Amino acid sequence: MHHLEGYFMTKEFSRIQRINQQVQQELAIVLQRDVKDPRLGMVTVNEVEVSRDLSFARVFVTFFELESAEDSKDAKVQILQKAAPYIRTLVASRIQLRVMPELRFVYDKSLDEGIRLSNLATEAVRHDKQKQSNTQGDDE
Repeated sequence: MHHLEGYFMTKEFSRIQRINQQVQQELAIVLQRDVKDPRLGMVTVNEVEVSRDLSFARVFVTFFELESAEDSKDAKVQILQKAAPYIRTLVASRIQLRVMPELRFVYDKSLDEGIRLSNLATEAVRHDKQKQSNTQGDDE
């Protein structure tokens, strides 16, 4: 009986993954085509995590913007959250799910963190090279 338990868990997991991908794809299309709020600019749906019972979905988004003020990101997430029922209806009409999860938009900080770490690494390498050239200059 235990080997069947693993099978059903795997089947459930792959079903949730499939729903995550489907909701992510349809959300991206809806946000691009149907949500016409100039304050949002370009929204990227990086990931969707649907709960096992399909009651809600956390939608991780980033925004393409020249200035990256923290308050503008929060404001944009709020705009999406206010439009969430409308967006949910549009997505629900595009996919065949018995229950369309409630959408909860979250700013995805992983991209910012990746850029920050990359900048730190670049700065460290530059600092090491500068230190190395200073040391070599002392040897002569």
